[in-house]
Amino acid sequence: MATMTAAQKRDQARVAYDAFLRACPTNQLLDRLSDKWVSLVVAALSTGPMRYSDLSRKIAGVSPKMLTQTLRSLERDGILTRTVTPSVPVRVDYELTELGGSLAQLMTAVKTWAETHFDEVHAARERYDAGNDGARTPAQRT
Repeated sequence: MATMTAAQKRDQARVAYDAFLRACPTNQLLDRLSDKWVSLVVAALSTGPMRYSDLSRKIAGVSPKMLTQTLRSLERDGILTRTVTPSVPVRVDYELTELGGSLAQLMTAVKTWAETHFDEVHAARERYDAGNDGARTPAQRT
């Protein structure tokens, strides 16, 4: 039986990834990427580098704590880089990596889809809610 190199083992494991399994690393990555703050940060940075304060202003409703956590997790995952420029005050810029740029195409498309189709989704919700005013039995809900 031939031994495998580490790269061969990784390639073999990659084929075995199944995002439908909770323990699969790709499931965990999808969990991270489906976070709304991740989506909005990546979409915001798709236009180019931004400072923390610019991101904070652009992404309405994000708390400083959540923005910091999101930026750190994206930096750890290789989606963006953080560049510190020594000056007074210190300048910190965030920019998508090549990997982040490929993700930004998808996130921006989803954001655009949501903006384009929200009225249809809202109307569907209203129709659903009007037709399902509690008259359904538990068996009908599944």
